[in-house]
Amino acid sequence: MFVIPPYIRFAAIAICLLGGTALWVTQGIWYGIFFVITGIILLAGYIFLGTVAPAAKKIQLQDFDGAEQILGLTLKPEWLYSANRAFYYMMKGNIALSRKEMNEGEAWLRKAEAIDIPTPTERATLQFQLAQIEFQRKNFRAAEKYLKQVKAANVKIPQMQEQIQMMEQALKQSGQVRAAQRMGKQGHGMMGRSGKRRRPKNR
Repeated sequence: MFVIPPYIRFAAIAICLLGGTALWVTQGIWYGIFFVITGIILLAGYIFLGTVAPAAKKIQLQDFDGAEQILGLTLKPEWLYSANRAFYYMMKGNIALSRKEMNEGEAWLRKAEAIDIPTPTERATLQFQLAQIEFQRKNFRAAEKYLKQVKAANVKIPQMQEQIQMMEQALKQSGQVRAAQRMGKQGHGMMGRSGKRRRPKNR
């Protein structure tokens, strides 16, 4: 997909609007109307789509600093089309997580979760990230809940399938460890109760 770099878009908006208006005034409406309309379309695209697409290119290259700089050029994230707003929050979350800023990353991902993401793959990706966060915090029930939703999306991407299997294995192992710990505590408690000896009464 062709993506217009932000600064080129800004330059094109200025040239089309200013140049088109100048032609409109000096040469007549039909000389400048095309440029003015093109400038308005480019401006609307910037307002409602933001800089999500060029930032995503940086994320794919693992250039998180560059992605953050480009996302910072978005005028108003709350004005973005819902899907782009969700992707904006997800990328902000990914940038924070790449820097080990767990709380900030989760906060951004929770904002994305509150939006109805139309793409099943992106929705599953978000839920898997939340599952990873819950697993790292040892909130295994919450992690299992998110992983179940990821599997329900039935995403066929091999990398995603591999990550799901790894998470399932990790959750299974954690469940076995928790079961062993419970059995150990119960056994210790039973030994403690049975190991008590009654002291003889003083005569």
